[in-house]
Amino acid sequence: MKLNKFMMTEKTSFDGVTKFFIVAIGLVVIGIVLKELSHICIPLLIAVFLFFVFSPFNNWLIKKKIPMFLIIILDLSITFAVLYGIGRIVVDSFLQFADGLPIYGDKLSNLIRTAAVSLGITDSFFTQFSFDNLIRSLNLQDILGELFSSTFSLLGSVLFVLFFFVFVLSGNKTIYNAIERRYVFKKAYSGLEDIKKDVKQNAETVDESKTADDSDRGKKLRVQQLEDTFSKITNQIQRYIITKVGVNLSAGVLTTIVLSLIGVDFPVVWGLFVFLFNFIPTIGSAAALVFPVLFTLVQFDSFGVVLLVTLLLAGIQTLAFNVAEPMIIGKRLNLNPLLILLSVLLWGYIWGIVGMLLSVPLTAIIKIIISNSDSPNMEFFEQLMSQEEK
Repeated sequence: MKLNKFMMTEKTSFDGVTKFFIVAIGLVVIGIVLKELSHICIPLLIAVFLFFVFSPFNNWLIKKKIPMFLIIILDLSITFAVLYGIGRIVVDSFLQFADGLPIYGDKLSNLIRTAAVSLGITDSFFTQFSFDNLIRSLNLQDILGELFSSTFSLLGSVLFVLFFFVFVLSGNKTIYNAIERRYVFKKAYSGLEDIKKDVKQNAETVDESKTADDSDRGKKLRVQQLEDTFSKITNQIQRYIITKVGVNLSAGVLTTIVLSLIGVDFPVVWGLFVFLFNFIPTIGSAAALVFPVLFTLVQFDSFGVVLLVTLLLAGIQTLAFNVAEPMIIGKRLNLNPLLILLSVLLWGYIWGIVGMLLSVPLTAIIKIIISNSDSPNMEFFEQLMSQEEK
C-alpha cells in the first residue's frame, strides 16, 4: 500500500532526448493547427500588427481624452485611405501594362522563335511559338472567374482583418490585465508562500514585514519586466514596418528613375514590383530583379541594354537590401540571417505569401519573449537566434 502511494506521489521525470521529442511533436502539432486555421489566424495576426502600428498614435489620443469609439473610427478611416491609395496605384499601373501587352507579345514570340533556332531546338512549340495562340488556348472565362473570386476573397479578408482590429482595439486592456494577473500576481503569491516555507524550516519566527517587502519588490520587478516585453514588441514591430516601407519605397523610386532614364517602358510598374516583392525577405528580391530584366530583353532585344539594366538594378537591390536594410533592421532586431531565411521558408509553408511577409516580425516577437525567460534552455535558443555574440 505504501509502495503504491509512493509511486503515485513520485513526480515523473524525462531524460533530455524524451523532452526534445515531446517539444518537437508539440511544435509540429502547433504548426498543423496554424496551417488548418489560417483563415482565422492570419486576419487576427494582421489585426494585432495594425494595433501595434497605431499604438503610439492611439496612446496620444487617449492622453487627449478622446473617446475610444472616435479613435476606432479614425484608425479605420486612415486604414481605408491607405488601402484605397495603394489599390489605385496598383490597378492603374497594371491596366497601363495590359494595354501594351499585345505589342510585347509579338516581340516575345519573335525572341523565343529566334532563340529556339539559335539553340537548335526542333520542338514546334518553340520554333512556331505565338503569344496570341497561347492566350487563345487559355480559358479566359475561367481566368476571369478566378480573378473575380480572388478579388472578392481579398476584400473579405480585409474586412475580416478590420473586424478583428476593432475588437483588438477595444479589448487590449482587458487582455493585458489578465496577463499581468497571471504573470505577476500569481507568481508573486507563490513566491511569497515559498519564502514563508523556507523561513519556517530554518527559524521559529517569520518576519512578515520583510517577507511582504520581498514580495512587493518581486511584483514591481515582474510588472516592469512585463511592461518592457510589451514595449519591446511594440517598438520592434513599428521600427521594422517603418524601416521596411522606407527602404522598399526608396528602392522602388530609384528603380523607376533608372528605368525611365534608360527608356524601359512602364517604369512605374517595375518600381511597384520592387516595392511590393521586397516585403518578402530573400526570395522577393530575386523575383523583383528577374521580371524587369526579362521585360527589358523583350522590349530591346539587346543583351547590352539587358546587362546594363541587370547591373544597375542589382546594384540598387544590393545597396538597399544587403547594405542599408541589414544595418538598420538587422541591428535593431538582432536576428541571425540564417534564422531569417528559415523563418521565411517555415512561415511560407504554413501561411503562404502572407506568412513570408510576416515571418521577420513574428520571429522577432518570439525572440523577445524568449529573451525574457529565466530558463537556461531559453537563453540557449536566444543565443542561436541572435546575430551578435554575447
